[in-house]
Order: sequence, then structure tokens, then C-alpha cells
Amino acid sequence: MGIPSDLEIATAAPLRPLQEIADRLGIPEDFVEPYGRAVAKIDLGVLDAPGQPTQQRAKYVVVTAVTPTPLGEGKTTTAVGLADGLARLGKQVAVTLRQPSMGPTFGIKGGAAGGGYSQVIPMDKLNLHLTGDFHAVTAAHNLLAAMVDNHLHHGNSLGLDPRNITWRRVLDVNDRSLRNVIVGLGARIDGVTRQTGFDITAASEVMVLLSLATSLDDLKERLRRIVVGYAYDGRPVTADDLGAAGAMAVILKDALNPNLLQTIEGTPALIHCGPFGNIATGSSSVVADLVATRRADIVLTEAGFGADMGAERFMNVKCRIAGLRPDAAVIVVTVRALKAHSGRFKITPGKPLPSELLAENPDDVRAGIANLRKHIQIIEGFGIWPVVAINAFPDDHDSEHQVIRDLCAQLGVKCAVSTHVADGGAGAEELAGALIDALRHTPRFRFTYESDAPLTAKIEAVATQVYGADGVDFAPAAATALASYERLGFGDLPVVIAKTHLSISHDPARHGAPTGWRLPVREVRAAPGAGYVYAICGDMRTMPGLSSHPNAERIDLVDGEIRGLS
Repeated sequence: MGIPSDLEIATAAPLRPLQEIADRLGIPEDFVEPYGRAVAKIDLGVLDAPGQPTQQRAKYVVVTAVTPTPLGEGKTTTAVGLADGLARLGKQVAVTLRQPSMGPTFGIKGGAAGGGYSQVIPMDKLNLHLTGDFHAVTAAHNLLAAMVDNHLHHGNSLGLDPRNITWRRVLDVNDRSLRNVIVGLGARIDGVTRQTGFDITAASEVMVLLSLATSLDDLKERLRRIVVGYAYDGRPVTADDLGAAGAMAVILKDALNPNLLQTIEGTPALIHCGPFGNIATGSSSVVADLVATRRADIVLTEAGFGADMGAERFMNVKCRIAGLRPDAAVIVVTVRALKAHSGRFKITPGKPLPSELLAENPDDVRAGIANLRKHIQIIEGFGIWPVVAINAFPDDHDSEHQVIRDLCAQLGVKCAVSTHVADGGAGAEELAGALIDALRHTPRFRFTYESDAPLTAKIEAVATQVYGADGVDFAPAAATALASYERLGFGDLPVVIAKTHLSISHDPARHGAPTGWRLPVREVRAAPGAGYVYAICGDMRTMPGLSSHPNAERIDLVDGEIRGLS
């Protein structure tokens, strides 16, 4: 008999008083602002208040994974289960996670509160609105968009080129019909007609800069730097030029405070921000980590997708800004994922897995294990210790786990099987012990590139040193943009490479650990508000669509109770 659904487990779990959870992190009641009975905002005044810790105390651990498959590898549930496992071993622990976007919740992916007995609760609030931070980002972003069009309508004194406006609108709903739209139709008083579009809120630069801001003053400065487009003479036009940054900061003031929740076993969880993993950082907020690392023994934080994407950006962007340095990384792997990386199976999201994939076959695991080897190398390239977490499923086979253990033993890497989904923190105690052992080593953390390196060199460093590419091919438009950004003073910013998450390369069809390839960069854009330049490789969808039968069809309210949330 299987375990109950995630929603059933979450609903049945008893909620501990919020102040009890805050006390576990030593956060005084004066800085805990309840949002209902199950969630609280943490006032950032706690970072500077007299008598409060001002330095990092915790061991800082990033949870990442092998290259994702449509199956999902379970980074969030592993982070939650591991946090509970560490707490069972007597450690003072906190976990910091992104807030789920409602687009995927109502789409095909479902929620992202963990799974089984390793969840953050209350699950329904976490996946639906929470404290309204996503709505605040949406409102602030769209206010700026409205002020762009208003400026055009009232004479365009800044000389903003309507054909070179980069600031689109956002919505936290999957809606492919809004990817490309025409605004300003109708009478003359209805505005200037031009083509634009919508992205999902998680892809907003406002979401990223909120996640990277270290204070309210830093937030305001980042908002001022947002570039909405370019004037006819090529000069960037900013939110500050439009006089919009102050009003945006007002909307985001409360959203800057992280949200305090708890795991099923009562471990503190700070849930904050949700930047897109493909084109942005894919990590939770800096301020949540600053609060947690000053108070816990160990802080676990999750980075989106695989080590080549989320963990790389965590190291080179988030850690650079936050001034925090990781001590270890947990790489989540599943037998199913490695079989998928063998290239022997066709897996379609939303459809049953091939029966052959579930059959015992260690050779299929060996055929895909190069992907895990590469992600271990990526983490070691940053000078920190990797720990491999085998997220076990009930239909796994010991012989297939042994293939993973053998590789880790060969590489001298700690490895543990974890059954946290079925068994909660107790199922993660072996993994918790392996992590504690790894944290006894002294890391020698290093960035992939220096801040003063040219932008082209930074992109090449990530492509060759992290992805394993032979080099980078810059399209003429990308090369021109990079040269322009250097002249505009953006050259000291870190870089983000927007590419598929389904392969370490730019090509989703290339499985395992591809070699003998070059990274094609077709376009480069600046996000000076967030504080990076991003190179685009391939076709990135920043507004997802809904499937033929999305999760929204199954979610309902029955006798006041939410049903169908997954």
C-alpha cells in the first residue's frame, strides 16, 4: 500500500506555534510578524538589531542535482528530508527554499513544497499565494511597464525607441497566448501601438533583484538600475529615468522580508522569492540565507536544476553578492534519472514511465552514470565537497543503487541512500551523517572567473570549465551587444547563461556528459538591476503554456477544503 497523497499528509500534520519555530533560530518575537496562524514574515531589522548575531555561524550547504529529467529528481524534498534528518542528529538546522510559482502549480509540474513526509507546511498556502510576494513582484513589474507606455504617450522626452523596448509585462499564470501581444490598439488616447509580450512572474528581473537584494536600500538601488530599453542614440533608459523606482520599492517593501514556515517535523524553513531557473539565478533570497546562517549550525539551500545551472549561478552570482561561501554541496540523483540519461528510453511528461525503465537493470544505470560523474566534477571545480544523495523510490533495486555507490567510492565522494519521502527525517539520517562527515573538511572555495575579466571571458569560462564545451561561438549580434555592455560599464557584472536544463550542453537531445561541442551564443542581454549579463543559447520560453489537461482541471474547493493540489 502506498503512502497518502502529499496534500493528505500535509493537511494531517500538526502545526507547531510559529514563535516556537522562530525560537529554534533564536529570532525574538519582536521580529516575527504573523501572517495568519501558519506563516510569518521575518522583519529584516533582525539583521542589524543590537544584541543580534552579525556574522555567519552556520555551515552553508547547497542542494543541487544531476541534469533534470521530466521525472523530477527531488531536490526540494531531499533538502527538507535532510534538514529533518540533521535535526534528529541534534543539529540546529534551517532550510531556505524558493517559493513555488502558481503557473506550474496549475500547469503540469504541480506544487513544490517537497513530497511525502518531507514537506514544508502548510502545503496549500505555500503553493497558493503564500504572503503575496509574487503578486507584489507582478504589480511592481507591471507598474514600470505602464510607466514606459505612459512616457511614450506623453511625448517621449527621453527619446526611447519603441522598437527597442526590452521591458515586457508579467503574470503568474501559464498562458502561451500572451507571449506576443500588441498594446495601444484603439483610439489615440489609448496609447502608442507597439508589439510587446508577457513573461511569467518568476522570469521577471524584479523577482531576481528582490532575491539578490541585501537590504531595502540595496533593493531601491537595484530598481533604479533596471534598463527598460534604449533610446534612439543607443543610451540605456532606466527605471530611475522614468521616476518609477520609488513607487516600485513601496510595493515591494514587505515582500523583501522572508517568510517563515516549518517542515512536517518542525524544522524552520525560510521560503522566499522564486526566480526562474533557465534565465535567472534559480535560488531563494540572499536575505533569507543571511538570517539563517547567523543562527543555525547548518543551513541547507536549494539551487534550481542541475549543478551546471543552478549551482553554478549560486556560486558565481548569489555567493558573490551575499558574501557567503558554501562548505559543501549535496547532489541529488535517482536511478530513474541515470537510466534516462542512458538515452535508451523515451520519457514523456504526464505519461506513465516505460515498464523497461522500472525493471532491474544495473547496466542502464551504468550507461547514464557519466552525467553524475560530470556533476561531481563541476562541484569539485568550485573547491567544495560533494555528497551524493540517492533519492530512493519504492521500485528501485539495490543492485542499481550499488552502481552509484561504486562510482562514489571510486571518486572518494560520500554517498548515501535516502528514503525521506516515505520515512521523513528518519529516512535521511544516513545522508545526514554523510554530510556531517563531509563538513569536517575545509573547503577551498573559488569562483569560475574574476569580476574584472571581460564578459566574453566569463562566458567562455563557464562554458569550458563548468559545461565542458570546447569553446564558445558568439553570433555577430551577441558580440556587438557584449562590446556595447563593456562600454556602458556593465563589464564587471557576473554572467548567467540561459540554456536548456535538460542537458549540460545547449542541446536537450545530448544526454549524459557531452563532449566535442561548442556553445553557440545567439543573443546577450543586460539585467543591471539584478546585477548580471545573460547570454541566450537556444530558444528560451519565458511564458510557459498549459497542457491539454492541466492540473487546474483537478484542483477544486469542496466543503471549504482544497482538493487535487499536488
